[in-house]
Amino acid sequence: MAQIIRIENIADHVGETVTLQGWLYRKTGKGKLQFLQIRDGSGQIQGVVFKPNVSPEVFEAGKRLTQESSLIVTGTVKAEPRAKGIPAGYELDVSHLETVQVAEDYPITPKEHGVDFLMENRHLWIRSRKQWATLRIRALIMRAIRDWLDGQGYVEMSTPIFTPAAGEGTTTLFEVDYFGEPVYLAQTGQLYNEANIFAFGKVYAFGPTFRAEKSKTRRHMTEFWMVEPETAYQDLDGLMDMEERFISYVVQRVLKERRPELDLLERDISKLENVVPPFPRISYDEAVEKLEELRANTDDPEQKALLALEWGDDFGSPHETALTKLYDRPIFVYGYPTAVKAFYMEPWHGRPEVCKSVDLLAPEGYGEITGGSERISDPELLLKRIKHDNLPEDAFKWYLDLRKYGSVPHSGFGLGVERTVAWICGIHHVRETNPFPRTLGRVYP
Repeated sequence: MAQIIRIENIADHVGETVTLQGWLYRKTGKGKLQFLQIRDGSGQIQGVVFKPNVSPEVFEAGKRLTQESSLIVTGTVKAEPRAKGIPAGYELDVSHLETVQVAEDYPITPKEHGVDFLMENRHLWIRSRKQWATLRIRALIMRAIRDWLDGQGYVEMSTPIFTPAAGEGTTTLFEVDYFGEPVYLAQTGQLYNEANIFAFGKVYAFGPTFRAEKSKTRRHMTEFWMVEPETAYQDLDGLMDMEERFISYVVQRVLKERRPELDLLERDISKLENVVPPFPRISYDEAVEKLEELRANTDDPEQKALLALEWGDDFGSPHETALTKLYDRPIFVYGYPTAVKAFYMEPWHGRPEVCKSVDLLAPEGYGEITGGSERISDPELLLKRIKHDNLPEDAFKWYLDLRKYGSVPHSGFGLGVERTVAWICGIHHVRETNPFPRTLGRVYP
């Protein structure tokens, strides 16, 4: 009996007879030849059915196959430089074929479909090559994130999904009835991770987070995955040092292990090859000056309007895009106005209107992929910020306790997986970077 293998390992079996278990992606051919594009979840290969080489029953079974029919095929692996499978350069000379199920007429065809149709059929759309490639890269990114953090001594911690109070803005919360008491779906695991660092020193949380922003932009989802490392005895500069090493590792890992998928997505590899330390670092003040200069030098009225900004304003997508076009790799913007950032961020020494915050902006218009800061370590100052933001003091009693028993300077950040996948893959909208995205107005399938 032939060995059952995965297509991704096909290069190790040239000249051998193997069995594949998968589905028919596409079929062409005429006369005595049938060309079956077979996928098995790990890759795709062309199976060649030549009538003189198989039984009449096998040839007829091949003719009856429809798109997405499930099948088991056995054949000899051949090197074929012209073959465009994943991985490229191999095909299967089919000797036997078993049909598991002949699929009904498949609703997604090579013709153009609207986004609404594709999202309604997301459970089927993920079988398409580009969706498959994107989600394969997503899986590697998530594994690379854990590998780097684990390798640097970080301990993964599970943080609550139900929380009694806001971690970020109070207007972006999903309220849930918790046995008669209101609680909220977590916007972040960060506050709990600040407790964890006093036990473990270096930790990270990795899981789903929820934001109730009524935003329809290509960068927003209501449910998304985020990794949040937190580090004791780390200041803002140390945080940026850590981030650039971390991000570079993830990108270079994708380049090394998912090149065929990137090629399928027609990603410009040269853009990713530039993602190596050091990353440029500019202050918010410098960024505002650069934006003012760009605005002054453009004759486009629409662009002038988009780049309009006063000191103290948070950056929008046009501002981030314009800034990143000045560089060939991600850039750090640090020292944002305190008023536009979360209550727990350490103020800049001598400039309380500025906090020790930092965003990492991805190039090519993909915007913020990480947001972080050095955290307030003084209990009195933190209490003032909680009161200033009209947050419920009782709900943060435990958080204030952390500053009373061995407080230290510490920092951390959150990285949104979907935005990172969109950037690395060159995908326009984050909805294609999650297997089953939750966006404003969409919870099906």
